[in-house]
Amino acid sequence: MPKLTKRFVDSVIPQDKERVYWDEALPGFGLRVRSSGGKVFICQYRNSQGRTRKLTLGAYGKLTVDMARKLAKERLGEVARGQDPAEAKSAGRSAPAFSELASRYMAEHSEVKKKAESIRKDRFLVDQYILPALGRYNVDEVTREQIAKLHHSLREKPYQANRVLEVVRKMFNLAEAWGLRPDGSNPARHIQKYKEKKRQRYLSKDEWARLGKVLVEIEREDSGLPSVVTAVRLLIFTGCRLSEVLTLRWDDVDWDRGCLNLLDSKTGQRFVPLGQVALDLLESTPRQAGNPFVCPGARPMRPLVNLQQPWRRIRERAGLEDVRLHDLRHSFASVGAAAGLSLPVIGALLGHTQAATTQRYAHLAQDPVKQAADQVASLIDGAMRAPTKQKVMSIDARDDRRT
Repeated sequence: MPKLTKRFVDSVIPQDKERVYWDEALPGFGLRVRSSGGKVFICQYRNSQGRTRKLTLGAYGKLTVDMARKLAKERLGEVARGQDPAEAKSAGRSAPAFSELASRYMAEHSEVKKKAESIRKDRFLVDQYILPALGRYNVDEVTREQIAKLHHSLREKPYQANRVLEVVRKMFNLAEAWGLRPDGSNPARHIQKYKEKKRQRYLSKDEWARLGKVLVEIEREDSGLPSVVTAVRLLIFTGCRLSEVLTLRWDDVDWDRGCLNLLDSKTGQRFVPLGQVALDLLESTPRQAGNPFVCPGARPMRPLVNLQQPWRRIRERAGLEDVRLHDLRHSFASVGAAAGLSLPVIGALLGHTQAATTQRYAHLAQDPVKQAADQVASLIDGAMRAPTKQKVMSIDARDDRRT
């Protein structure tokens, strides 16, 4: 039994009948030499049912001996993990196009299990990045290298790159569950996400004043939809998410308990306690006849759907060009933290389900603690500097007493 090397493969002369040469170094790795002169690398093994299976790895020329040996080791490794590479390859011949998987992901997963905003984001990622990169392949043809290349192409947008990776990884998890790929073959595994830098932008006291002035001016000018200013003020005074404000209905306002009863927020049903300023804002907000939404849109019976464009005009006018709508939610939390509210209380106000989500405000919550520490230290320092009723005995006097 020879060891398959380039010199050996080149030296093999075709016989009248097909012949197989097995490698002495790697059991199951072989070279099939046809009478026509074709040389093909193969892999032989027993599956979990005890059946002997042969798998064609590729023709010599397209594969070098080293490449074929590496491929054989990978396939034999799959066998050791209980898989059947030959069966998977046979099933792969009828594997659907990746574009079909993407469509099924949207129809049977995203649109069924996610909320409207998440569905919109999924659709954007699929159409903008995923399909242009992977849409021409079949499901079984997509490799880790291709996905890593797509992820790397978005390295300047680490947040976007990681969301793309998450969607692709979920697609192939579902492909395995739906029997479109062998179990454990997800090509998006082991690709490391980029480190994301969490943006922390909070409004200062002066910036709050500038924003408040602009909102009053816009109300006086009566330009645009009144619900735009109402929506921005609700974001400011409640700390709610944008989607929660835009879909807020009058039926969601619990006047007796002074809160909002949101039946379908990002984290499920939650109650949002309202301060008196927020309650006054809602009481003074006119209702549009027949429209159930607190912030009605331009179309009858419909909510306000686009706050981004008017917000850009508002923030530019207030000199807050880098402030996003979501930063109003962060700023709401930062004011609470600076006022001495605990992180669990802030998390409850924002509707966080995990303490780690609120942890970003920890450094702000420490400000009152630092002030308290400064006050305590100052009191101690003052006590230590105060004159004493009994004079401290000098060192010389203590020495005299000992003698």
